Parts: sequence; C-alpha cells; structure tokens
Amino acid sequence: MNHLLYVYTGYPMSAISVIGRIRVEPASGLLPVFTSRLSCGFPSPAEDLIEEMSSLDDIAVANPPATYLVRSGGDSMVDAGIWPDDVIVVDRSKKAVNRSIVVAIHEGEFVCKRLVISGDVVLLCPENKSYSPIVVSDKEGLIIWGVCTFNLHRLCPV
Repeated sequence: MNHLLYVYTGYPMSAISVIGRIRVEPASGLLPVFTSRLSCGFPSPAEDLIEEMSSLDDIAVANPPATYLVRSGGDSMVDAGIWPDDVIVVDRSKKAVNRSIVVAIHEGEFVCKRLVISGDVVLLCPENKSYSPIVVSDKEGLIIWGVCTFNLHRLCPV
C-alpha cells in the first residue's frame, strides 16, 4: 500500500502549501533523500528536490556483515547525545582509536563509553559528569566489541 505524505512548510494556516508529495513504499525500506539541507537555525524556503531513494542501511551502515544495533540503557552517555533506549549502530570492522565511542566488555559487562588513551593509561569515560571514568587496569582483558557510528534517537513519543 502506498502512503501519501504531506509536508507542512511552517507558514501560517492560511498559507499552508504542500511542498512535497512523497510516495513511500513501506515494503521496500526505501525513503526519499532530499538534496537540500534542513535549516535548524534561521528558516529558509524548503526545496522539493528528491536526490535519490535510500534506506537507513545506506546512510548508517558502512559494512553490513560487521554491523549490529544495540539499545542503550542508563544515562552515562547523555552528553554525547546517547539517551536511554536509543538505538546505537555499532561497526565491528572499525578500529577503535583515541576518543572513539565504543562498545566494550569490561570486567564481564558490556558498556558504551568513550575510549581515551593517554600514554599507558586507558580509560572508558562516561559523557555525564555524574559518573567517573573507568580506569582499565588490565588492558589485555579489555575487549572492544565495535565503534559506535550512529545513534537513532526518538524525538517524539510513539
């Protein structure tokens, strides 16, 4: 079944105009990608130019066989924009480097933290001042399960 989506331009009700009629095919998983950027500052006139059809995989997944999704829990990463119940895209093929946000196993527990390497010191740092960094004493025992590449964050309730 095709659905017709009407996009409201943000003008007063008396000046509502449809800036795009977008056919979305739910079964295909493809969504329209517009050529213009969305203004998140001073409003600009919207353009009705669809560049291509794309899936979220095309945008957020560079290496499908090495990528998985995980739902976040807790609030230790909120200052990095990762909130409880967000869906994080994790790529196991990416090399974790200093300042990467990673999924790691520390002392038998999965954690999502910022990896900080300073000389011989390795830290798993939260992005919330209410929490302290984890000092990794056994560097050989630290297992990185992937680098977090995208975060899918719900903006409004279902």
